[in-house]
Amino acid sequence: MKRVNVAVGIIINDQQQVLLAKRHAHLHQGDKWEFPGGKVEVNETVSQALIRELKEEVNLTVNTTEPFMVISHDYPDKQVLLQIHLVKDFTGTASGVEGQKIEWVNKTNLTSFDFPEANIPILKRLLARV
Repeated sequence: MKRVNVAVGIIINDQQQVLLAKRHAHLHQGDKWEFPGGKVEVNETVSQALIRELKEEVNLTVNTTEPFMVISHDYPDKQVLLQIHLVKDFTGTASGVEGQKIEWVNKTNLTSFDFPEANIPILKRLLARV
């Protein structure tokens, strides 16, 4: 089984809210909430991939990213390597470019959203920093 290399952005605005996106129903882990991002292409750094993906997915122009953590997770049907970066330096107004629902959420409310299993360690680490 091939491991999918994914750049994940924890986007935090000036009000200390985190941007979440809801996965389309037909996708792997569909109808669950996630931190935006996407696959890292060949010859791309995680930061480059994240900058590209966040422009394509949520229309944000990211200036810099900061490594946060790395998670390797095996689902029954897919293996993912999540390379998570914090994104605090960006411009633009977030929108669901691909028709996905997006929402700015206070960190303390994150636990009320349904996330893919692989995202649970991210939530734990983020909430430890509240």
